[in-house]
Amino acid sequence: MKFIFEVRIREGYRAEDYADAWVRASELIQQAPGARGTALHRKIGAPDTLIAIASWDSKEARDAMESKHNPNVAEIIRSVAPFVDITPLGEFEDPEWVVLPPGVQQLD
Repeated sequence: MKFIFEVRIREGYRAEDYADAWVRASELIQQAPGARGTALHRKIGAPDTLIAIASWDSKEARDAMESKHNPNVAEIIRSVAPFVDITPLGEFEDPEWVVLPPGVQQLD
């Protein structure tokens, strides 16, 4: 399962600063059962727009993590909130169809 959201960096703030907070929060979140990793992508041609992807074993695993308030994660999120606009794009099941070039192995 993938949880995907868009992050728009406000003027006067840097994507690198957000990425630092993202890594710190992710290191804590990834300790939860079912967490499978996170990725932060910068949009080509729009360096202040990022796509964040969190991978989970299941929606239930992610919901369980969300139901347990982690004050350290909450503080990191609060610290960057004034500098970004976050738009959830949704929760997506793992792909049903993957087409890869011959000899290429799928990455999670």
